[in-house]
Amino acid sequence: METPDVDTTTANATVTAGNGTLCSRDYKITQVLFPLLYTVLFFVGLITNSLAMRIFFQIRSKSNFIIFLKNTVISDLLMILTFPFKILSDAKLGVGPLRALVCQVTSVTFYFTMYISISFLGLITIDRYLKTTRPFKTSSPRNLLGAKVLSVVIWAFMFLLSLPNMILTNRRPKDKNIKKCSFLKSEFGLVWHEIVNYICQVIFWINFLIIIVCYSLIAKELYRSYVRTRGAGRVPKKRVNVRVFIIIAVFFICFVPFHFARVPYTLSQTRAVFDCAAENTLFYVKESTLWLTSLNACLDPFIYFFLCKSFRNSLTRMLRCSSAMSPSGENKKKGQEGGDPSEETPV
Repeated sequence: METPDVDTTTANATVTAGNGTLCSRDYKITQVLFPLLYTVLFFVGLITNSLAMRIFFQIRSKSNFIIFLKNTVISDLLMILTFPFKILSDAKLGVGPLRALVCQVTSVTFYFTMYISISFLGLITIDRYLKTTRPFKTSSPRNLLGAKVLSVVIWAFMFLLSLPNMILTNRRPKDKNIKKCSFLKSEFGLVWHEIVNYICQVIFWINFLIIIVCYSLIAKELYRSYVRTRGAGRVPKKRVNVRVFIIIAVFFICFVPFHFARVPYTLSQTRAVFDCAAENTLFYVKESTLWLTSLNACLDPFIYFFLCKSFRNSLTRMLRCSSAMSPSGENKKKGQEGGDPSEETPV
């Protein structure tokens, strides 16, 4: 992950601003508050996504939607597993080798999984739009194969982009306190890192446009359906339909703030365009929005629950079984199983 070009072993440190002036910065927030926040995300995300993974293993991949959700939960779990390394590194509880591991492996993995999640949110949005316009169309074996191939392509593409970032972070640190991950990169590694940043920005903005366009069309279609049902004197199923908007809510909460903040933050690191106060503000904004991207791993299970009936049925059945196995619920187990775990709920 991006780190300041300073020695942050103390709570207060002096950094060199883009215009060459010395700038005092307080690191209490990043060394104390954010490690605590990431710790909360780690335990909540690990529990919810482990449960989601267990449930998805019981669900057949009978639709593109479920295939994309399964890939998303795998990506989220990988992201969550990088949190302990970031927590220890940011809190200055690890030594030089841990910091090098963060720069070379876990930081790269974090961004690798972030853009996989963004890509699959875009695909899920397209699938939800098609479900809105063609609610009774089922997925054919050919479509399912296409979804699986597309998933493999996304993983392979992001892996091939990320692997050089790991390999080219191969310089030996000059001291224990690694001030910036870029210090460990080779000359070509810095060039490749910049190229990857541009490609990731393109990935985000493509999916941003996909989500904006698809949800504009979904909102238009739902409004037409609402008008038709109201005109026919029936109660519109508005409460059910609006569930689909949880995807755009998660996307805008988690990913949009970081990508809007990243551009001026990068400029503050490479060009003399901001004063000391502005640079400090951008630094804290970047760290805050980066935490929001991590929050995605804890919010995605809400997408599974509200939009996937297969997931919801399996979770309900699992909870009922757990209740029946308890001493107070031994006699309630019979007759509480039901529902096809492979069934998908419409939008």
